[in-house]
Amino acid sequence: MLTLALDLGTSSCRSALFDVRGRRLLDTTAQQSYPLQTDKEGKAELDAATVLHALRTCITTTLVAHDGDRRLRSQPIVAVGTSCFGHSLIGTDGRGRAMTTIITWADSRMRQTAGMLRERFDERKSHARSGCMIRASFWPAKLRWLAKTKPALVKRVKQWMSPAEWLYQQFCGEVRIAHGMATGTGLYNPRTRAYDPELLKLAGVSERVLPVIGDEPLHLLPDLANEWPALRDAHWFPAIFDGAASNLGSGATTPGCAAINVGTSAAARIMYHTSKKAPAKAPFGLFCYRVDAERHLIGGAVSNAGNLRAWCLRELQLPDDPDIIEEVLAKRRTPDHGLLVLPFWNAERAPNWREDAGGTVVGITQATTAMDLLQAITESSYYRLATIVDYIPAGTSLRILVGGGIQKSPSSLQRLADVMGRPLTALDEPEASLRGAAIFSLERLGHHHLLAPATGRTVKPDKQRAKRYAIERARMTELCATIDLVRS
Repeated sequence: MLTLALDLGTSSCRSALFDVRGRRLLDTTAQQSYPLQTDKEGKAELDAATVLHALRTCITTTLVAHDGDRRLRSQPIVAVGTSCFGHSLIGTDGRGRAMTTIITWADSRMRQTAGMLRERFDERKSHARSGCMIRASFWPAKLRWLAKTKPALVKRVKQWMSPAEWLYQQFCGEVRIAHGMATGTGLYNPRTRAYDPELLKLAGVSERVLPVIGDEPLHLLPDLANEWPALRDAHWFPAIFDGAASNLGSGATTPGCAAINVGTSAAARIMYHTSKKAPAKAPFGLFCYRVDAERHLIGGAVSNAGNLRAWCLRELQLPDDPDIIEEVLAKRRTPDHGLLVLPFWNAERAPNWREDAGGTVVGITQATTAMDLLQAITESSYYRLATIVDYIPAGTSLRILVGGGIQKSPSSLQRLADVMGRPLTALDEPEASLRGAAIFSLERLGHHHLLAPATGRTVKPDKQRAKRYAIERARMTELCATIDLVRS
């Protein structure tokens, strides 16, 4: 018995088969990339048709691998589980056709709209109701901004949904949003497990234009069942937020264990088991999302991580050979570059949410090198992650599992451990969100005896370097509090 896992990311999608114990069948893994459309105003959109084509290609590639292997071919695919980037939005007509692009979490054009909403609504009360901030990332600001800037288009939209629901509609003919996806919209109340009337007022929409909430599975349309016969009888479980999937896939499912993922962006999250009537509460500035009836996720995300590394490599014309970069950075163990960086190229999210912020580099001299900048910018994003971890109410004995692109760089793992001042354990599974999608679907089918994900070595912080980084982090915090970060 197998499950098909799908992972929809901001820049690519992936698919793979997993067995009943939660082990990925490596030869069935497929990946397709697509471009994020951006501009200086803060646009961050995806073309819906391009994403649909990419996901169909991934699924087909995985199924070809399944059908071509005699051993796998004899095992039925009983479920489909999906992880998807959160907070993103697409509008459709009455027939499920995309009327808008996919407006992603990274789009900041509606930051002024979010600011006006904060003047009218108490953000602390809203955060207590939804676990979300009133910021550009979330649906209230997006929907208000669209109504103001594109009123004619909005009138033609019959339903708003996340990209995962739209893709499922193309495959299954129905729209249903999981609790673990609705929770990241800013319209959902984790306590009532439903859309919140006060939050709907905040967004200026009614519940009738939103997807029905439920975790019940869907099934493939007949035409696609003929194209993908291996999925004919599979249960398609509605997609969950990729943050929850990352924790599930990494095994960080208890309060004493946090998952840190460092990829294009980065985040730190802890999962809590709570009752339906008494959900967990997050400190103001962090999120609190519901995973399902018994579990919540608390943490925070930063928009500036691996994307800043890519910016440095491109704009500073550094070598594109990762082995060369790794060799140089491994020798640069302490912050001796004399630079202070506020890494807000893409504004700031948790915990302070300064959406008008721009990036700042202080201390450049004629002796400053491109590698100095790469190191300092990388360290600054780690400082932000360390701040989020400090905000999470988990105590000092926290075990931290680390995944994402950072796994490829031993020197980066060591630097992050030194910045955190805590031991870090690297995951062997590079696709934690993909695995988490599989785990969630297997759980829904009643399979709970799953193997723990394999982990690599534990990286311990060097005490002297940790002290140096603590000093630099404090200097960065002081600079952040005093400098005008607003972009002109």
